[in-house]
Amino acid sequence: MGKEGIRYAAKVSLDKPAAEQDCLHNRWHPDVPSYTTIKNNEVVKIECVDWTGGQIGNNDSADDVRDVDLTRIHYLTGPFDIETAEPGDVLLVEIQDVQPMQDQPWGFTGIFAKENGGGFLDEIYPKPAKAIWDFEGIFCSSRHIPGVRFAGLIHPGILGCAPSAEVLDTWNKREAELISACSHMDRDVALPPEPKNVHAGNAPSSIKDKIGKEGARTVPGRPEHGGNCDIKNLSRGSKVYLPVHVSGAKFSVGDLHFSQGDGEISFCGAIEMAGVITLKFTVLKNGMSDLAMKSPLYIPGPVEPQFGPGRYLYFEGFSVDEAGKQHYLDATVAYRQTCLRVIEYLRRYGYDDYQIYLLLSCAPIQGHIAGLVDIPNACTTIGLPMDIFDFDISPHAKAEKKDLGSCAKVGGGK
Repeated sequence: MGKEGIRYAAKVSLDKPAAEQDCLHNRWHPDVPSYTTIKNNEVVKIECVDWTGGQIGNNDSADDVRDVDLTRIHYLTGPFDIETAEPGDVLLVEIQDVQPMQDQPWGFTGIFAKENGGGFLDEIYPKPAKAIWDFEGIFCSSRHIPGVRFAGLIHPGILGCAPSAEVLDTWNKREAELISACSHMDRDVALPPEPKNVHAGNAPSSIKDKIGKEGARTVPGRPEHGGNCDIKNLSRGSKVYLPVHVSGAKFSVGDLHFSQGDGEISFCGAIEMAGVITLKFTVLKNGMSDLAMKSPLYIPGPVEPQFGPGRYLYFEGFSVDEAGKQHYLDATVAYRQTCLRVIEYLRRYGYDDYQIYLLLSCAPIQGHIAGLVDIPNACTTIGLPMDIFDFDISPHAKAEKKDLGSCAKVGGGK
């Protein structure tokens, strides 16, 4: 890297609208122009805005969460051409570091309204809410969820290479089929291409129009390339193996998280932040064939908050819903019930349900599928680290109800 240090492949501005920055884009499409080229085996720094492009403020109101415009997200940095990468190769991305922006040492966690994305528990908790988290080195705390402090497992929510035209067509066809099949449901099940607020770097208007009509939304992860997988363990020291579908790979990254729980149960549930990520890129020729790869692989790094043996309190959930209806081996129902068990438990200390919902989304909880074979009930668990609280939440200690305030709600005030 020479005496000059690690090169910045892209820098962003926190003062300039995301839609006016050439290094950003918010749709997946092979025709999004490459921002610059990165050498094979090169280490670079890449700056990222938060996933909303600065729509959420450091304040005590959830009005901005209620009013967020989801046609504008996610804002990703890139795409970057990686020298020598061709379709059929695998791009090895090594995450060397992830840090918040020095000028913005805070992040946010939100609960979106059901009609604007919602979350895992939106039918039970439909109102928008927000918590602001202040960063103190590797630790974070929130005025909106007092009594909690923990180390962040900082990671990117989105890593991916551009789809080919054929892969993009596959995505759009199968998601359109799902939308049609689920038209009777009172919710979005997928998001089709949306021309409104498309941003495609410095693409000319003709290409931008095409991307608006065809480009895939960035909300879901997809098996062919990864994308928005929100895997909390993809932190410093991790290695990610991504399929390459177009010449140059056209790699993009964004949606940086200071911390997240398994499942990120609210739609804006991680501690979202603007930041800088340091990555090394290595092209593995013919990697997709050699690794029999149909979706990304990863090896987690050595960095993870340590709470010690016996310092997690585990909750169980089964595929019997809150109305008492039996479901057949439904892990989604079971995990929802596991979340509700945690909410019921922590409510005894003075937190309101929305504070706990936000906390479960962003704290480093351990979510697991315990069993999928014992008909009719799937069983899932959540391990809640007890040491993130500044009071004893163990079952042996008496629960004393405290005044623990409130998260930010619509209309302002805590």
